[in-house]
Amino acid sequence: MTKDVKPVDEILPTPVLFTLGLQHVLVMYAGAIAVPLIVGRVLQLEPKDVAFLISADLFVCGIVTIIQSLGATRFFGIQMPVMMGVTFASVGPMVAIGAQNPGYAGAQLIFGSIIGAGIIALLIAPIVSKMLRFFPPVVTGTIILVIGVTLMRIGINWIFGVPVGPTAVKIVNPEHAAWLTQVKDLAAAAGSTIPPIPAGLGLSPTVNNPNYASLQNMSISAVVLLSILMIAKFGKGFVSNIAVLLGIVIGGVMAAALGLMHFDKVADAQWFALITPFHFGMPVFDPVMIITMTLVMIVVMIESTGMFLALGDMTGRKITQERLAAGLRVDGLGTIIGGIFNTFPYTSFSQNVGLVGVTGIKSRYIAVAGGLILIVLGLTPKMAVLVEALPTAILGGAGLVMFGMVAATGIRILAAGVDFAGNRFNLFIVAVSLGFGMIPLIAPNYMMWLPHVIHPLIESGILLASIAAVLLNLFFNGASGSEADARKAAAQADH
Repeated sequence: MTKDVKPVDEILPTPVLFTLGLQHVLVMYAGAIAVPLIVGRVLQLEPKDVAFLISADLFVCGIVTIIQSLGATRFFGIQMPVMMGVTFASVGPMVAIGAQNPGYAGAQLIFGSIIGAGIIALLIAPIVSKMLRFFPPVVTGTIILVIGVTLMRIGINWIFGVPVGPTAVKIVNPEHAAWLTQVKDLAAAAGSTIPPIPAGLGLSPTVNNPNYASLQNMSISAVVLLSILMIAKFGKGFVSNIAVLLGIVIGGVMAAALGLMHFDKVADAQWFALITPFHFGMPVFDPVMIITMTLVMIVVMIESTGMFLALGDMTGRKITQERLAAGLRVDGLGTIIGGIFNTFPYTSFSQNVGLVGVTGIKSRYIAVAGGLILIVLGLTPKMAVLVEALPTAILGGAGLVMFGMVAATGIRILAAGVDFAGNRFNLFIVAVSLGFGMIPLIAPNYMMWLPHVIHPLIESGILLASIAAVLLNLFFNGASGSEADARKAAAQADH
């Protein structure tokens, strides 16, 4: 490195770039594939379509990472070692849309709302870069806590089974179903005096379902969880950083040994395939859903702001207002690209920011190399089909850690950056916002009598908690956030 080249702009030898870029990819891989798996299965898509979502996600991760790290004109790119991935903050609204609109119709609504929100985020990026005062640690910490707690339900359902459909807790007694069918036939017979069965009459499930909370699934999840914890404790350096990914691999090996993983689709999958735009049809632009996703994007961009400021301190790159806006525009641009190529909203991954601090390597070209690796992985369908073949019990053990760590990060931000002893109002902000965030989890049908048009806005506990936290903070504390607060919160999320 010459004296004129800053560490963040240093171009390292190709073998070093590849090795360190691969390290960043491995650290983020488990988190990157989680969202397409969640959304694909909520939409009840065919396995090949879920595998396509995974490939598309990795492909766009790579493209957006390169734009963010390398820069594209002075308007796009923070030009620091930033790895971009799908934000967990968007999962709640997307799951709500998918649950109400399964199949391709739901996918079109999701991608339409993503593209619309991406366009708005792109336009308002300079404004959002000046909105830090509305998002002090008491707000950001609460939001991240609710994101983690909300996602935890998904991880738990991966272990025991989704409480509807084939893995419902209770199923209809077969003898009762046979009796009802017999009565229907008798009622339909010519000359029958038996009154017809009322329309909509059904039997309540009363028999325990053997497919729910099976000992086999719980055992696999337990092995994955224990593997992750053991690797995290006894692994050294980089190995410890990829504990979740290694735990998933161990679970996959166990599932394959038990005959629970089938590789015929992996064998049939291509080694190379292009990612085509609008794979699920043309997007549908619903205004309320776009507003919902835009609110998510504002939260995501505030979170990115903290990451950028913290990374600027680590790399020695001065973060001006212009550079910050350029970085936030990529959140919007990446989300537009994501919607076009059948994937989701993007943000900087905090675990990769933390890895920069651990390794001490500040070159942004490492992230560029990581982006290229992600593109190659996205163009390799065999990898995506292999991931899709993983039993959900494996993902459940890993999900407890991944989603629990999100919640723990929120708690750490609250503990380190919020004055609870000297300002009792902060307790009210956290308590009430957390309560609002729990409403859709505890009472998912609470909005049954509310206007249907606003359902997308209020179906997500993450959005309810975000709105509540911002408004309550304004009421009690005013607009009190600062760049120093954002740096402090990002520092807590980096480790």
